[in-house]
Formats: sequence, structure tokens, C-alpha cells
Amino acid sequence: MPATTDAKHCYCGNDKPFAQCCEPFLTFKDKPRSVRQLVRARYCAYALGAGHHREFLLRTWHPGTVREVSVADLTNDTLLWQGLEILRAEQRDDRGVAEFKAFYRQDENGPLLVHHERAMFHRIKGLWLYVEGQVREGTQAE
Repeated sequence: MPATTDAKHCYCGNDKPFAQCCEPFLTFKDKPRSVRQLVRARYCAYALGAGHHREFLLRTWHPGTVREVSVADLTNDTLLWQGLEILRAEQRDDRGVAEFKAFYRQDENGPLLVHHERAMFHRIKGLWLYVEGQVREGTQAE
């Protein structure tokens, strides 16, 4: 079951409606201009169903590390995404880093878990790309 939103807020938790926040990125009508925007858009892609947004995820993955991604990684839509918290996002020149927590449940009645990641990004020809991340997966949210 994908994440939900209302008409007033995007799936990523931003106060803007989805159509004005992350949807233009997922539909390739615009491109994220910051690391923070890319983290939000990639979260939305997973929350709405990575299988449906596989092309966006692949296009925003650095070519040097995307080979490590399997089709199964991008079609596993069994998690129930509950929210995103960006702890910090920094960029300098064409390099960036973001630390974030993405909250999820493995089933509707399961405990709230957290995917806590420190991710690295690289901008190539004006496009921010996800390079890799250090993950503390599946820890229970406090």
C-alpha cells in the first residue's frame, strides 16, 4: 500500500501539494535543483511504488553505482512508507550529502521502523544523482 497524502501536502511531508512539489520531478517535467529536493523526490518514488517509478530512480542514480541495483530492489513495493525526516542536507559545488530518516512499516499492524541513511550525491551536467549511502536499516523508531 503506497503512502497517502491530502490535497494540501506532498507525500514527502512538504507543505506544498504533490503536484507542485515532487510530481514534476517524477514525471520529468522538472529536475531537482538541490540535494534536499532529490531526497524528497526519491522518497516519493519509493512511497508511491518504486516499480512504477523505476525510470526516475534509475535516472537519478549515479552511473558508477547504479550497476549494483537489481530489478528486485526497485520493484519491492511491500513496505508501507509513513514519512520522511531530513536531518541535514548540504551541497558544495557538485558534491552533496544528506542525512535522513524514512519511516515505514512492514505491514499495517507492524512496528514503525526507520531507514536511517547518510547519502552522498554528485551533480553531473546540472542533474543531482544519488551515489551511495551508509544505512542503518530496520531499527525501530523511537
